[in-house]
Amino acid sequence: MNGIANILNKKEFSKEDIIYLLSVKNKDDQSLLFQKAFEVKLKNIGKNVYLRGLIELSNQCKKNCLYCGIRGGNEKVNRYAIPDDEVIEVAKYAQKLNFNSIVFQSGERSDSAFVERISNLIKKVKEVTNPKLRLTLSVGEQSFETYKNWFNAGAERYLLRIESSNKNVYNKIHPNDELHSYDIRLKSLENVKKAGFQTGTGIMIGLPFQTVEDLADDLLYIKKLAVDMVGMGPYIEHADTPLYQQKDNLLPIQERLELALRMISVLRLIAPTINIVSTTALETIAANGREFGLKVGANVIMPNLTPLKYRESYLLYDNKPYLNEVTEESMKELTSSIRSIGQEIAWDEFGDSIHYLQRNKKN
Repeated sequence: MNGIANILNKKEFSKEDIIYLLSVKNKDDQSLLFQKAFEVKLKNIGKNVYLRGLIELSNQCKKNCLYCGIRGGNEKVNRYAIPDDEVIEVAKYAQKLNFNSIVFQSGERSDSAFVERISNLIKKVKEVTNPKLRLTLSVGEQSFETYKNWFNAGAERYLLRIESSNKNVYNKIHPNDELHSYDIRLKSLENVKKAGFQTGTGIMIGLPFQTVEDLADDLLYIKKLAVDMVGMGPYIEHADTPLYQQKDNLLPIQERLELALRMISVLRLIAPTINIVSTTALETIAANGREFGLKVGANVIMPNLTPLKYRESYLLYDNKPYLNEVTEESMKELTSSIRSIGQEIAWDEFGDSIHYLQRNKKN
């Protein structure tokens, strides 16, 4: 039995095992890894794919992360905030398209006006949708009290990407100031979970300065934290960011794609019951990239429902796909594409994390 088969037959992986799996380049070995991850997904999650309709509320951001296209210091960005009434119309439109879940994403702010606005939007969405849409928030670092208030207002899920669990890597992709603290980021993620949310995190894959050992540690950190959902994808550079200066030190784009797919597969093996997003960044690199992610262990995708007039102003990275409108016709095409890989969109299910339901039952 060869090396990869020996590892894949184990019940628990060591860090060295994970490094080995993340490092395989041979197509046959990769196929074994991908197949095993898909089998684990089918056994624990089934063939269902869950949709989360993404609404990019605002690109106003107090942070200055060195990799991000909407960083506060980028003066080329046309800043916007979608008015509340338009957000509500998008939520209604999501239900028209048979979505059961939506995501509020925005640049990071924690001022009282922003916090209050999110609270009000949560309540309004819950009031106008029937049955009530599941709501995920991805709006950055906040106080524990804010997280708790948003949870009590009706939001069920929260996604706070840590970007890297390695403090040195984290510090190299963020400014050295009080607004960009590694320790606060990790503490905020713990507070999200403490507040009661289905808790999600994620990291970027293929950053400059990042090693395969770092990525293995990221996966082990995610497992230790016992989060309920993960959204992670390949790092794609943006020309109007300081980190763009490191573009010549990046892995070739195709290698970043394959590394991201291996990361999804290994994560599925070590965390069989969590929800894993097949991110839009995959689609930036390859046509049907999201479907690739679904075939190797992911089970969630996030179609963009942001009104067209705002989408080009929310570019976290260059060449972002799906700047066109999500329509009933495009949803039919997506349904057909997912069926072609032997999976089905679960239109009638909220798609709550099995991991969350299981750990909540124990508490």
